[in-house]
Amino acid sequence: MGPTRKPNVCSRLSRRALGFFSRDAGVVQRTNLGILRALVCQKSTKFKNVWTTHSKSPIAYERGRIYFDNYRCCISSVASEPRKLYEMPKCSKSEKIEDALLWECPVGEILPNASDYKSSLIALTAHNWLLRISATTGKILEKIYLASYCKFRYLSWDTPQEVIAVKSAQNKASAVARQAGIQQPVLLYLAVFRVLPFSLVGILEINKKIFGSVTDATLSHGILIVMYSSGLVRLYSFQAITEQFMQQKLDLGCACRWGGTAGTVGEAPFGIPCNIKITDSPPLLFEVSSLENAFQIGGHPWHYIITPNKKKQKGVFHICALKDKSLAKNGIQEMECCSLESDWIYFHPDASGRIIHVGPNQVKVLKLNEIENDSQHQVSEDFVILANREKNKNENLFTVTASGRVVKKNFTLLDDDPEQETFKIVDYEDELDLLSVVAVTQIDAEGKAHLDFHCNEYGTLLKSIPLVESWDVTYSHEVYFDRDLVLHIEQKPNRVFSCYVYQMPWRPEEKQLKNLKEKMLEQRFWDWRWAQRVKALARSASIPYVHQF
Repeated sequence: MGPTRKPNVCSRLSRRALGFFSRDAGVVQRTNLGILRALVCQKSTKFKNVWTTHSKSPIAYERGRIYFDNYRCCISSVASEPRKLYEMPKCSKSEKIEDALLWECPVGEILPNASDYKSSLIALTAHNWLLRISATTGKILEKIYLASYCKFRYLSWDTPQEVIAVKSAQNKASAVARQAGIQQPVLLYLAVFRVLPFSLVGILEINKKIFGSVTDATLSHGILIVMYSSGLVRLYSFQAITEQFMQQKLDLGCACRWGGTAGTVGEAPFGIPCNIKITDSPPLLFEVSSLENAFQIGGHPWHYIITPNKKKQKGVFHICALKDKSLAKNGIQEMECCSLESDWIYFHPDASGRIIHVGPNQVKVLKLNEIENDSQHQVSEDFVILANREKNKNENLFTVTASGRVVKKNFTLLDDDPEQETFKIVDYEDELDLLSVVAVTQIDAEGKAHLDFHCNEYGTLLKSIPLVESWDVTYSHEVYFDRDLVLHIEQKPNRVFSCYVYQMPWRPEEKQLKNLKEKMLEQRFWDWRWAQRVKALARSASIPYVHQF
């Protein structure tokens, strides 16, 4: 079945004004987003490049805010033209922000301070301070000193908007230590906090004696994920580890004595001691081997995606059931393409349990179907988005030999040939329920890109926005689509970063305004004609007429 016809924007606005949705705030919000989606996707809507800037430091974007100079300067992109929200004082290299996460107030929780209900930036500095910064003023609201025994460098969500994990850089033995045969016992540290109010869960050490030669480790949804150079991936319960191996419960701001030293937890120079030290192998939840440690979990019921741990298997993906590691029916997905860049696959972020498989010339959206009278699930296509290309890829090349003989050679273009439309980025806008796809084509000496909006349910193309700036496929690119905003961040050689902001105009252009005025005048004329007709009917029927226009 195709998509059902939905009420137009005028009808939705009228129903909203009459209070048809007043009993359910969620319905009102969904209605408003439905109206915005219709406006964004309508044919007459144009996205205009309203702002362009360049920087020598990385540029980051998060929820309507553009960050420059290592998060020191914040620009709001919500207004009709980006404006500066705040700029923090200049600081030394050791005090710069290395990583940050945007925290937004959770619904339904009572927080101790009024400022806690506003968005905050949780930032990690180069000298191991964890800061909570107001997302609107740049004021530092809270600060925690982590430790001096390691260098913390990365921030990530363990549980989104609830628990954060701060990961240290890996401890690597020096050349002198390696020659002497001295091995580094602790490979890295993970500090785990609950946010707002900030509370410490603990600091965990990943040591070589228990885990072996680990290349990386992280936390996700309460699971400790440990990775090895051989491609092995192991999963452990972080809760079970804390219950079994936590040496002492620590509270931020409380006095503590540790290893003969006394101080306040979370304050300099004492910091936070490592209070979770694993002395024995913890219970293993799951283990799998995958090429380059590529491992994802998702779907309904739980499935995981891996690539067999052989180099020749690159580009081949296996979709298996988590409960028994059995391969799903049609679970081997391989996109038959010849390209310099490999295809990629991931679980759909809309929580539908679907899978997105992206290649240079097509985007496949797959779904897991339950097989009747069988515990196994089947992978099938939901829809496919194809690049706009010529059907015949084979080209003829004519060469002339020294004797004058003409030789014709056939060759096949690569699937990601720059002169053919190629998919580079695929993302999902959760509030408008749209898939955004960046397609690039090399025209003459420069590349041209356009951003396409597709229906997330059926894959139908709804809107296409051309990007005015050229697109060099050798540069690094990020494209964000957030409600009525499109933002393109480009990294050029010599650490030059460029930011291009597109917005849906808030005011109609002159031509649109002229058409609107003409329509309004025409409507007023017909209103007047109708009033005259009603007045004449009233006179003929001897009924008093009251003009209400």
